[in-house]
Parts: sequence; C-alpha cells; structure tokens
Amino acid sequence: MTTHGTTPDGTTPDDATRDDVSGADAGRDGTDVPWRALDPRTIAVHCGWMAAPLASLALTALATGGHLGDRAWITLAVIAASFACVTVAGLIGWSRTRYRVTADSFELRSGLFVRRLRAIPLHRVRNVDLSANPVQRLFGLVVLRAGTTGATGGRDGLTLEALTRPAAERLRAELLARAGGGDAADEPVLATGDPRWLRYAPLTFWVFGGVFAAVGAVWRVLDDLGVQPWHIGIVRRAFEQFGHSALWLTVPLALLAVTAVGSVGALAVYAENWWRYRLEWADAGTLRVRRGLLTTRSVSIERARLRGAVLREPMLLRAAGGATVRAVAGGLGDSEENRARSTVLPPAPRAEALRVLAGVLAPPGVAPVGEALFDRPELVRHPRAALRRRFARGMGWVVAPVTAALVVLGALLSLPVLLYCAGGFLLLATPVAYALARDAYRALGHGLPDGPDGHLLIRSGTFSRDTVALVRTAVLAWTFTDTPMARRAGVTTATAAVAAGEDGYRIPDMAAGEAAAFAHAATPGILDEFLAR
Repeated sequence: MTTHGTTPDGTTPDDATRDDVSGADAGRDGTDVPWRALDPRTIAVHCGWMAAPLASLALTALATGGHLGDRAWITLAVIAASFACVTVAGLIGWSRTRYRVTADSFELRSGLFVRRLRAIPLHRVRNVDLSANPVQRLFGLVVLRAGTTGATGGRDGLTLEALTRPAAERLRAELLARAGGGDAADEPVLATGDPRWLRYAPLTFWVFGGVFAAVGAVWRVLDDLGVQPWHIGIVRRAFEQFGHSALWLTVPLALLAVTAVGSVGALAVYAENWWRYRLEWADAGTLRVRRGLLTTRSVSIERARLRGAVLREPMLLRAAGGATVRAVAGGLGDSEENRARSTVLPPAPRAEALRVLAGVLAPPGVAPVGEALFDRPELVRHPRAALRRRFARGMGWVVAPVTAALVVLGALLSLPVLLYCAGGFLLLATPVAYALARDAYRALGHGLPDGPDGHLLIRSGTFSRDTVALVRTAVLAWTFTDTPMARRAGVTTATAAVAAGEDGYRIPDMAAGEAAAFAHAATPGILDEFLAR
C-alpha cells in the first residue's frame, strides 16, 4: 500500500512511503531492476562520532595530570557500550538497506521489523550532492543526497550513507540524466580556486567572533566534564597577569592577539571550505560547485531553479577590492541550508566575482551577460530623505543611547570623567554615523538596465553591500511597506517576492510615487488590477 501526504518521518507529497510488514517487494514499473547495497565500510564510519568524546577524555586527562574522576570513567563506560550498540545496529541497518533506480523513480528500502520503502519521482530531483567528512574520506566513502522541493518549500529527498566515490559519481550521473539533464556545455568551467585568494580570508567580521566562539565551546566542554577551566594553571596565571598590568598596554595587546589568532583561524577555515574549488556547468542544465579539503562537498543547482545571483561585498572585503557571489536558487533547503549551499564563489577579487556573476546568469546556450552591467550599473538614485533616515537611525539607535547611558552613570556615581567621555563620544560618533549613513545612501539603487527581458537589479547596504540580479520572470509578487515616518518623508520599501534564496528582496526607501510604476515596468501584469488608469 502506498501512502501520500506528509508522514512522521518527513516525507513530502513528492515522495511515496510504504510500510511493508511482510517483507515482500513492491510491485511498481521496473520491479525487475535489482536492488543495490551500500558499502559495508559504512558501519565503521558510524563509529566516527566517538572521536569527540575520546578527545574530550584525553583533554581531561591532560588537564588533571592523568587523574580521571568518576564522571570520566562513567563516560568511558558509556562510550564502550555505545560502540557495541552502534556496531550491531550498523550491521543490521546495512544488511536491510537497499536502493535502486527504476525507469521513473529513485527508491530506498530500509527497516527491520517495519520495512519501509521511500521513492521520489526522477522528474522531481532538483540536485544531487556529494559530501564526505574526514572519517568518510579515510574509508574512501561519500554521502549522496538527492534533493527535491517539498510542498512547504523545504528540501526533501533521499540520502545514501555511504557509497564509494566512483559508485556515487555513477549514481549521480544516472539520476541527473534520467531527471532530464541537458547536454554537456562547450565551456563548462566558470572558475577554479586560486591560492592567492587566501589573502581575503581574514577580511570578515568572524575574525573576532570565531575566536570567542571557539573559546566558549572549549570552556563549556571542560565544564561539562567537571574540569574548572579557571583552575588550570596557565589560565589562572594569564588572568592574574592581565589584571595586574597596565590596561593601556594589555588591552591593545589582547586585541592584537585575538586578531592574530582569528586571522589564522579564518585562513584555516577558508582553506578547509574552499580548497580545490571548482565552479562549472556540469551540463546545460546543472551548475555544480566542488570544494573542500578535509570535508569534500559537491553541490548541484538545477538551471530551472536558478532565479538570479547576488554580488556580496562586506565592508572589510570591499575595502580590499574583494567580493563573493551567491546563487538565488530554489530547492536548496531552509534558510540556514540555503546560506551554506548557495555560495558559488568564495571571497575573491571583485573582477573575478563580476565574471562569475555574469557566467552564472548566462548558462550555456543563453546570450551572454556583460560584466559591465553589474560593475557600475546605471541605477535609479533614491531621494535624499533616505540619507536623513539612515543618519537618524544611527543617531537614535547607537549614538544617543550610549551618550545618555554615560551621562546618567556619571550623574548617579558623581564621576565627572564619564560626563567628559559622553561629550567626547558624541563628538566622535556623530561624524562617523553620518559617514556610514552617507555610504549606505550612496549604495542605494534599483533599475532595469538590460532591456525588457533582462534582470531586475537591487543594490543596498554598507556593512554588507549586496547587488542582487533577479530574473524578472521569477518575481511572483510585490509588497509595499511604509511607516508614518516613511510616509511623511515620501518614501516606501518595495519587496520583490521570489520562490528562492531569501524569498524576498527589499528595495528600501524608494520614492513612494515611483514604486508602483517601477514594479509594473519590471513585472508587467502583476499590479494591473491595483493601478489607476
């Protein structure tokens, strides 16, 4: 019996899920197609999770001089028992898991007491991704994920853990071919990695945040194991020396140390994520990104789901002449998965980013898009009211609250130095707020630069400046938002709804009298019933 609709295991209406208590095989088209087994080494891979607790025990033994407490011994016993359970469960799961590709579907059969058959129609397969963590690479295995787009907009599909890389490559080619992939492109390679791009790795705000996140994670692990980090000799001595030294010297040195450690960490993360990077059109219908040093990843984006691209220029990266590129595509999962899987170019020179952006927007067989279109596009400037609103936000959200807090504390504690600090902060922060507001205002723009059948361009942001190029036929709806202050200033915010990427892309603070006319010109027909003739 085949059931449809959403089921407890997350199956979508695009899947078919069946409970087979008797163990008999299904009777579908292609029942004579043999079932294939996973590689038996997947059992060993399932035990890789024990590396983390064993490493924690090793750190505990190192921190305590080899004297393990009762909690550590209990943890070791739990690991041993878990090893036995995982091994037995993995052996049973491997022996009862089979998959096959029929003429019209991709099927996965699993289960011991309750046999389950999951199937996804081949025409619903949107992407087939391969990934392998260090443990899987050690055994020569990869994980294959065949993704679809469910009714809720999430990413569903089937996952096979784990296959040998040659078998996974053959299965991916088979799935994409039967799903309707096109012929190979004449010039498929859009970009390959360059070691010189590593210089852009530290130019992110995570240089500082990553250090504190890593320290917090280690601190929490040690605390959970019963080790008090502040009692470790090197940590205690560091805090004592910091507290007894001149702050005007120790604080800059601490910031310098955090920057250095964060930069090294950013380089390591960049290399691990983007080593052996390659962006190509695998065929006329599939854009593929391959990357990874320890954990290899291969992400495929179906051309039919590609709605545009984003040129992203964070402030530090922009100052160094760099940028990244993201694809606006559906079928990549929820918002978190989409952010992780939609990047098609890491931080790289801006000229390379413009070239990749043009290549992504012009698949093989489509008229090429000029890079100059996105370099300095002719965009509609926003009214001066947008500048005033950004300056007012900076003053109201940052400068005024900090100044008021310093004044109140100075008055309550009778500390005139805080009053002087408030005045100095106000004098220094006001021009900085205006400079940031002006930069954000100069970045604002929107337009239709390449004709009636081209792209909709949106540019905004100062800390992270984004130039969004959307396929105009992909815009499904428009939303116009304003507030009493915005109406008084004569501006409104228009949002183009797209079934991909962030779901909606904002054009903030455009002239209220021009918003509807621009939306109508960009997507004729959507606003017809709302326009006054």
